[in-house]
Amino acid sequence: MRYRDQPTVEVETKVAAPPERVWDVVTDIRLPVDLPGELYDAQWLDGADGPAVGERFVGRNEIENVGKTETVCTVVDVEPGRRWVWSVNAGDLEPWAQWGFEVDPSRDGAVVRQFARIGLAPSPLLSAIEANPDLEGRIIARRLAGFREAMVANLEEVRRRCEDG
Repeated sequence: MRYRDQPTVEVETKVAAPPERVWDVVTDIRLPVDLPGELYDAQWLDGADGPAVGERFVGRNEIENVGKTETVCTVVDVEPGRRWVWSVNAGDLEPWAQWGFEVDPSRDGAVVRQFARIGLAPSPLLSAIEANPDLEGRIIARRLAGFREAMVANLEEVRRRCEDG
């Protein structure tokens, strides 16, 4: 696995709830705050209150072997009710990563996906790889495994919120 290939991870689950309800939950940027994973705080910036292209939010993470980080995320794609994507530390540079959710209707509710793609911008991940180039594949695999673990927890919480009311 190579950093330059921008590896991606995706998790999918079915939710027995209307897609509109699922959409309301996946557009809550605070969804993962109290769940397993790195994110411990998220706040919309500049008066924003939901995803729209160009809106920004700050995410605060605590990353193993890195410490606390604060990133500004920019919403880069929205199909209302269906998909939203944000870039981490966007701006004029390539992002550190891109994350997103997709919601599709199904016969008995909705299918929801969360995905992340590693970006090419200078980041703590790239620094770790540059310091240990012979471990590149392992470093990336570990990072993606952390992403996957957090996504599984996120989608379980989506299901719980939607199905339990």
